[in-house]
Amino acid sequence: MSKTLQAARLREQVAAILQGAGSAAEEARTVADNLVLANLSGHDSHGIGMVPRYVDAVAEGGLQPNTAMRVQLDAGTLLALDGRRGYGQVVGMQAMELAIARARELGSCIMTLAHAHHLGRIGHFAEAATAQGLVSIHFVNVLSRPVVAPWGGGDGRFGTNPCCIGVPLAGQPPFLLDFATSRVAQGKMRVAHNKGERVPPGHLIDEHGRPTDDPGVVVVPQSNGLFGALMTFGEHKGYGMAVACELLGGALSGGGTWHRPADQARSVYNGMLTVLIDPARLGTQDAFEAEARAFVDWLRQGPPGAGFEGVQVAGDPERRARAARERDGIVVDDATWAELVAAGAKVGVAVTD
Repeated sequence: MSKTLQAARLREQVAAILQGAGSAAEEARTVADNLVLANLSGHDSHGIGMVPRYVDAVAEGGLQPNTAMRVQLDAGTLLALDGRRGYGQVVGMQAMELAIARARELGSCIMTLAHAHHLGRIGHFAEAATAQGLVSIHFVNVLSRPVVAPWGGGDGRFGTNPCCIGVPLAGQPPFLLDFATSRVAQGKMRVAHNKGERVPPGHLIDEHGRPTDDPGVVVVPQSNGLFGALMTFGEHKGYGMAVACELLGGALSGGGTWHRPADQARSVYNGMLTVLIDPARLGTQDAFEAEARAFVDWLRQGPPGAGFEGVQVAGDPERRARAARERDGIVVDDATWAELVAAGAKVGVAVTD
């Protein structure tokens, strides 16, 4: 079962819960807007379903409301920033705004952000950069219970470690590649488990290292108290990308990497390496605009393959989902809604549809 709600209503409800958990009104609205935008974009894994975890993280002291990022190093085109365990949707945008301004001034910027609580959908940050005409590259690690197995391994050793690349395209929406290095995001398994769905083969192993189609193995403890694990995309290639995200997003940023037994903490920390490039300052703006546009047009002119309506580029599915869900509403499964109601009750906020 499920219910369908309009985005505006969900923003109100989520903001109220976050305020109840200690956030100032502006911060609550910022985080709520970000989460609902993820739902609108078709990424329910990064949407309102995260709120119960945020409420728990605040209660355990791992997530610090009303916390701003801090500059650790400012060396022109090099920025080292500390998120100080603040809401990632807030400190992440503070970091991006500083890096974007620096890239527009100097032509490029390499920025690291450490100790941010869950950044959410990384594509949100790339969209902010491409809107300013900048190329945006992000490597992110995840410090939480390790849910992804290395290629050839039988248990979780690291997080879903996303990578994102945004490229502005003259006269049309940007190319926006945003993906977890696991076959699917952990949050998508939570959504599937809540809906009582199974998943295709090749996505998961159970707590014994055997293939399974049950998303619950990475959502709730199994009979022996252990969890299963997600697989990386692209076999050894996706595994290599996941390790790169851990080394660049985690080690290089100073935020740390995962190398300890799992715990039950609800907090989720991200480290991020961001590289911003201004094509205008690089001296290739005209050729860049012409060639990028020509290539994307060339892709779209190709005939559709069997079972497809046409060729898409990264970012198209999210834009299509936003239009449809803004019009028709956002479908929330009953289990996710019940978790949202319970999260509200923990902070004295009544959640109604």
